[in-house]
Amino acid sequence: MKILGLRTTIYKVSDMEKAKKWYVDFLDFDPYFDEPFYVGFNVAGYELGLQPEEGLQSSEKADSVITYWGVENVSESFQTLISLGAKPHEEPTEVGGGIIVASLKDPWENIIGLIFNPHFSLS
Repeated sequence: MKILGLRTTIYKVSDMEKAKKWYVDFLDFDPYFDEPFYVGFNVAGYELGLQPEEGLQSSEKADSVITYWGVENVSESFQTLISLGAKPHEEPTEVGGGIIVASLKDPWENIIGLIFNPHFSLS
């Protein structure tokens, strides 16, 4: 088996319409697929999907996932997400080799990871 790299990240949300609007504001473009059961965004060739949380009590939260999204400036992106209503999870930190990571929680408690990795290449 050969792992080809990140392809899809799915976040479970309690309010699809509010989540779709929030992610449109965050990404600055509309989803390419928009149905009540799934909203899909093509983010530079990678898939970000939103799915409704189903069968949970209002006090419960579905399991979440952390996926690191590549950005050019982690600190700037971190602050942009804060201004959109995200909450800090892990502050921007260099982890070695010029790689900088951070994470935040969106309004639905999903973790959004941010990474700048000067060594990463799609080719």
